[in-house]
Amino acid sequence: MTPHPRSEHDDLGGLESRSARALSTALDRAVSIPSTTVHAYVQRIRRRHPRATPQQLVSHLERQYLRAVTGSGGAVGVAAAVPGLGTGAGIAISAGEVTAFFGASALFSLAVASVHGIEVDDVARRRTLLLASVLGVAGAELVQVEAGIPTSAWARALLTSAPSGTIKRVNGVLARRFVKRQATKEGALAVSRLAPFGIGALIGAVGGRAMGKTVVAGAARAFGLAPLAFPAAGPAIESISHRVIEG
Repeated sequence: MTPHPRSEHDDLGGLESRSARALSTALDRAVSIPSTTVHAYVQRIRRRHPRATPQQLVSHLERQYLRAVTGSGGAVGVAAAVPGLGTGAGIAISAGEVTAFFGASALFSLAVASVHGIEVDDVARRRTLLLASVLGVAGAELVQVEAGIPTSAWARALLTSAPSGTIKRVNGVLARRFVKRQATKEGALAVSRLAPFGIGALIGAVGGRAMGKTVVAGAARAFGLAPLAFPAAGPAIESISHRVIEG
């Protein structure tokens, strides 16, 4: 994976609030997931469903991802309702859940890219994919405006051939929109999860699934339909990890 000399905090355009820094840190961790982990995950799902077509495999990845984010979403409400733990534990877990959500979202979006034969090792391009997916339709529209790429199936063009300057500009716009939208959404969701008597578990699970569905829709819009057959060498054959595309 191509390292970057600094964090992407600069993409925040001066938004240095506590929530902005926390979200940026969570993103940094999420996009640093090793490619070997992504490949192993895709192959594991393929072994479970050996006769699945690429599009069916994407559907399996979607269901697995939604189960993961739904389960973690309810964990805070459960912890807050346990005697002896209370809301303090819930708040601590909630902070960790932000990182967990983005980690799961990064793994999912990179796995879908792998099924499409695209291996995204470059950190900046991974960040583009994750931010745009989490923003859903709004992310696709921002990509269209900033990069001049159609909002449907934009991922291959942007991730494999866009100049580095374009990637940097798109990431800046996506990050600023993301912080303003997600800090409010995740903050409200985190508070709701601390509701007493276990009600927060239900709210958190429903909210986590709703956020997950946005990511699933965003990834579907980014990549379009999966190819009819897997690449000859298996998923993830078009690597852009070491290609330098000057802007």
